[in-house]
Amino acid sequence: MSQYILSFDQGTTSSRAIIFNKEGAIVSTAQKEFTQLFPQPGWVEHDPNEIWSTQLGVAAEAVTKAGLTIKDIAAIGITNQRETTVVWNRRTGQPVYNAIVWQDRRTAAYCDELKAGGYHNIIQQKTGLVIDAYFSATKLKWILDNVDGAREKANNGELCFGTIDSWLLWKLTDGNVHATDVTNASRTMLFNIYTLSWDDEILRLINIPKSILPQVKSSSEIYGYMEHILTAHSIPVAGIAGDQHAALFGQMCMHKGMVKNTYGTGCFMLMNTGDKPVSSNNNLLTTIAWQVNGITQYALEGSVFIAGAVVQWLRDGLQLIRSSAEVETLSQQVSSSEGVYMVPAFAGLGAPYWNQYARGTIVGITRGTTAAHIARACVESIAFQTMDILNAMQADAGFAIKELRVDGGATVNNMLMQFQADLLNTPVIKPMVTETTALGAAYLAGLAVGYWNNIEEIQQQWQKDKEYHATIDDTQRKHLSKEWHKAIRATQAWSDDKE
Repeated sequence: MSQYILSFDQGTTSSRAIIFNKEGAIVSTAQKEFTQLFPQPGWVEHDPNEIWSTQLGVAAEAVTKAGLTIKDIAAIGITNQRETTVVWNRRTGQPVYNAIVWQDRRTAAYCDELKAGGYHNIIQQKTGLVIDAYFSATKLKWILDNVDGAREKANNGELCFGTIDSWLLWKLTDGNVHATDVTNASRTMLFNIYTLSWDDEILRLINIPKSILPQVKSSSEIYGYMEHILTAHSIPVAGIAGDQHAALFGQMCMHKGMVKNTYGTGCFMLMNTGDKPVSSNNNLLTTIAWQVNGITQYALEGSVFIAGAVVQWLRDGLQLIRSSAEVETLSQQVSSSEGVYMVPAFAGLGAPYWNQYARGTIVGITRGTTAAHIARACVESIAFQTMDILNAMQADAGFAIKELRVDGGATVNNMLMQFQADLLNTPVIKPMVTETTALGAAYLAGLAVGYWNNIEEIQQQWQKDKEYHATIDDTQRKHLSKEWHKAIRATQAWSDDKE
């Protein structure tokens, strides 16, 4: 048996490859950012071929860095930015258009039409999702309607649609496998999470031909083999899960009621709800957590669209900092934001507000406001948005959450993690391995090929690194929460008149 698992972690702003050993520890890692395309305000695109080339490049780099060869890899796991939509030609393998990214809002008006047509309930009851431009379905429709000849080709069975996992799997297997897993399928707004199949009624409604869709498989099985790429040696691709589902798995949130929050470009909180879907009364999403060994687990999810991206904006847009790491130092030059609140609704507001037209707002600025206050307000906005989702989740679940397991790039910011514990009055726990997204994909792939025997074996590997506890009292907490919600109302008031 080969000794390592290779994870492809294809994110929104970078492609990463991480190699894990039997103990679930990182052996080597490689990462490369790729181009973000903004053709119009509210539009976000990626070049699918650049995603593929950067992902393949970092995989080769990670293997070389570890002093290994491809023959040392037992299996490949894929985890990916979700909802991002690629359509390519089945014969040539070439994309017909750029990938439309999950953050893209171009289909917001069509989503409004669907809501006005009274389709909200039927879509939520079947898919667990709300009607929003965030999901893949309306992006796919846009490509078919707006790219010359695309709809005709799709109707003739000449095109393939996929989320990023499908695209990478297609490329890895040299066009032999057009498939996805249940977690990614559950984010398209086309998949029935109860029957575990593409929904004919929704396909008719949105006018999507079934032939364009990938085959849906479990999250842990051999989908196909990497063929003549990097080497003639053929390696099983054996684990696939959307990034947030992979992180829930990597955080070992195996039991009902366990919750993790990933602080990446966006923030994504998932709660394991066991083997039955829980419908949300508080604007959260019901989604598939994973499917392993024929058993499907479900989750409640709340999405914050802009989390770490607000720090990138401070760096690239305002140029207040030179690197993302500097944000903590700048924020700590002041002891509080002094009444400045930032609502980073650059791509609308996600859960629990779901306002497609909201835009970023800063309130409470005075003559004494400095770059440090704005930086601190930006960092705190990540924790405030997370608080709103946790409150909604506790209301849906009907019980208080015992702890919040955290991961993702922004967890290196101790000030943010402490502020998060203060706001929630719940322990915030960071694991030893914070690359839980890639780790989850590695575990799913390793289980499929017998690299690890069972889930019980990998559960032993999860270890706590740091724990944060609240240091403020209820009066302070309530005041902060009240002021934040005033800022949210100001943002919503700004977006009310969208003409």
